Amino acid sequence: MRVLLVGAGGVGTAITRIAARRTFFEHMVVADYDLSRAEAAVAALGEAGARFSARRVDASDEAMVVALLAEHRCDVLLNATDPRFVMPLFRAALSAGAHYLDMAMSLSRPHPERPHEVCGVKLGDAQFAMAAEWEKAGRLALVGIGVEPGMSDVFARYAADELFDHIEEIGIRDGADLTVEGYDFAPSFSIWTTIEECLNPPVVYEAGRGWFTTPPFSEPEVFDFPEGIGPVECVNVEHEEVLLVPRWIDAERVTFKYGLGAEFIDTLRTLHLLGLDRTEPVPVVAGGGAAVKVSPRDVVAACLPDPATLGDRMHGKTCAGTWVKGAKDGSPREVYLYHVVDNQWSMREYGSQAVVWQTAVNPVVALELIAAGVWSGTGVLGPEALPPRPFLDLLTAYGTPWGMREQ
Repeated sequence: MRVLLVGAGGVGTAITRIAARRTFFEHMVVADYDLSRAEAAVAALGEAGARFSARRVDASDEAMVVALLAEHRCDVLLNATDPRFVMPLFRAALSAGAHYLDMAMSLSRPHPERPHEVCGVKLGDAQFAMAAEWEKAGRLALVGIGVEPGMSDVFARYAADELFDHIEEIGIRDGADLTVEGYDFAPSFSIWTTIEECLNPPVVYEAGRGWFTTPPFSEPEVFDFPEGIGPVECVNVEHEEVLLVPRWIDAERVTFKYGLGAEFIDTLRTLHLLGLDRTEPVPVVAGGGAAVKVSPRDVVAACLPDPATLGDRMHGKTCAGTWVKGAKDGSPREVYLYHVVDNQWSMREYGSQAVVWQTAVNPVVALELIAAGVWSGTGVLGPEALPPRPFLDLLTAYGTPWGMREQ
C-alpha cells in the first residue's frame, strides 16, 4: 500500500508516528500547504522515516492532488485536513482511482428559515451524493474514521452485532478532565472545527421522524465518565455519527453530546455574538493601509495556541465512547463502550497530546485492515458498515485497549 497523507498538523503528525511502527504499507507521502510542516513531521521520525517523504500540496487544488497521487503511485488518500477541504480531496481521490479516508465529513448548511427544527444540508450529504460514482469506479471512500466519528461508530456496530437484540438509543458521549497550564482558554483540538461543530444546530435522529435539529447546547445531561474522569455536563452538538449510524444500524434514537463545560460554552456563545465564528472574509483596514479581507474564524484560530503544541502543558485524560440502551434476551441493558487516553502516556510514547493521538490512531488501524483485505467495499461507507471485531482487536494490538462498562 502506498498512501498520500494530506495534512501535517497535529493529527497528521501523530498519524506518521503511529504508522512508522507498522509494516503494512510500502510508502507514505506526507503533504501539506506548508512544506516545512511536512518535512518536520518526516524528520521527527528519524531512521523510522525511511518509508516517508514530504511534499507540498494545496488541498483545495484538485488537479495538484491528482498529480501528486499519480506521481507517487498512491492507491489511497488519507485526509487529515480540516473539513473545508473534504470535497476537493474526495473528488481528487476518485479522479485518480484511489481509495479515500477522512476523519470529518463534508460541511453542513443550516436550514435558512427553520435552522433549529429542520435540517438543511447535512454533514456528508455532498459525499453521499457521489456514492454511485465511487461504486462504479470500484473504489472505497471510508468517511468519518477518526475517533468521533470513527471508533464511536465501530462501537455502535459492535453493540448492534453482539450485545443487543433491540436498541432504543445510541448516544455518543465525549468527555475529558484535561487542563492546560498557563492558559485560561486553550482548546485541545482545532478551534476552527470546534466552532463549526458546537455552534451549528445539533442534529438528532429518531426512527419514524428521521433527522431534525435543535438549538445549540440543547438537552444538557451529566454523564459519569470512566477511569477517574468522573461526572461532566454534556450537551447536544452537531456531529457525523448521528448522520452515519442510522444508515446501517437500527436504533430508535441517535444523539451526540460533548462534555464542554459552562465556561467553554460561554466563550463559544460570545464568539458567536460578536460574529467571530463567521468564515466569510470581512474587510479589515490596519495602520491606514489598504483593506484586506480576512475570515474572523481564522483570526480566532491564529490568536489561540496550536493544540498540537500543548502536550507538554496538558494534564489528564480524554474519553470517547458510545452509550447504548436497549434489550438483550428480553432483559433491559445499558452499556458504555469507551476508549481513554492519558495525555502523559501519549506524550511519553509518541510525543503527541492525547486528543490528537486518539483521533490519529483510528485511520491507521483502518488502513492496516484495508491493506490486509479484512475491510473492503466500494462506494461511500461509514465505519459501522464494516465488521467491528477486527478493528477492536487490532486497536488493542496497537497497545491502546478499549473498555466496556455495564451501566
